[in-house]
Amino acid sequence: MGKEKGSSSDELSTRPSNKPKYSRFTQQELHACKPISTPMVVITSFISIGVLFVPIGLVTFSASQAVVEVVDRYDIDCIPLNYTSDKERVAFIQNGQIKKACVRNIIVPKKMKQPIFIYYEIDDYYQNHRRYVESRSDKQLRFPESESDTKSCSPESENNDGSIVPCGLAAWSLFNDTYAFSLKDKALPVNRKNIAWFSDRNKKYGSNVFPKNFQSGDLVGGGKLNESIPLNEQEDLLVWMRTATLPNFRKMYGMIEVDLEANEQITVEIENNYNTYSFGGKKSIVIATTSWVGGKNNLLGVAYLTVGAVSFLFAFSFIIMYMIRPRQYGDPDHLSRNKNTAEH
Repeated sequence: MGKEKGSSSDELSTRPSNKPKYSRFTQQELHACKPISTPMVVITSFISIGVLFVPIGLVTFSASQAVVEVVDRYDIDCIPLNYTSDKERVAFIQNGQIKKACVRNIIVPKKMKQPIFIYYEIDDYYQNHRRYVESRSDKQLRFPESESDTKSCSPESENNDGSIVPCGLAAWSLFNDTYAFSLKDKALPVNRKNIAWFSDRNKKYGSNVFPKNFQSGDLVGGGKLNESIPLNEQEDLLVWMRTATLPNFRKMYGMIEVDLEANEQITVEIENNYNTYSFGGKKSIVIATTSWVGGKNNLLGVAYLTVGAVSFLFAFSFIIMYMIRPRQYGDPDHLSRNKNTAEH
């Protein structure tokens, strides 16, 4: 019996312990920073935020205001006056026998320095719809041997002549309005190269993949493609296929590479082909410059100014409170338990 007890105690003494090894980390003895939010610290923090954010907001807002932008909506004005109802406008735009030419005059409000970017803007068009986004074949767009990979492209996957390249709703609905610009009765050249993303031109779309059977069936959606040009060089398609996340979006059309002076009149000859009338959409042409913050967008500057102004307001409020009703640091009378005792 004694030996057995002794042996069991020996086993217990040699058994590894589950007790953690001592360290300052396991015993929570590390140094910690416990800042005290005194009135001066809080006030200084808010003032610092205001001093930092307000100048940034002013500079950003000023840069945005320096951007010159002209937006001209043309979808209604480019329809004859006798077409008043939505059904009549849809019938007009779907009639291939009627010319859709339209002329718009745009006045340059301020001097616009090159490069001047041209966009088409569409409102109430949901490119982010799940079925629309998924109706495409990335393999087919990249590799010529994947021409028949159209199972994800329904309902625009095949026609009587075989597989459609590129397939899918996104490609099928390609924007096909065209614009021709002139200034002082002379053609104004528009550079339409390098308007798509570099990664799209060089990685996502194949240089040896060519359109096939595109818009050749009974159901025609939008623009056509040149079957002798590979997909990665058809930049209109690349720009359109990069689907927008919001229903109101702009897409690049081209660039004007000369300066435009204030009060000059640009004449734009529009082929109004794209059907936005069936769903109540809007179409506009946008001519704009850029700055170091990008295009015209006041939101960033306003956000910085708002945060800076609110910080100054809080700092001013705390200064007044501190002057009118100062508090002693570490006063135990303000603890909840002491307040309850004093009330009773």
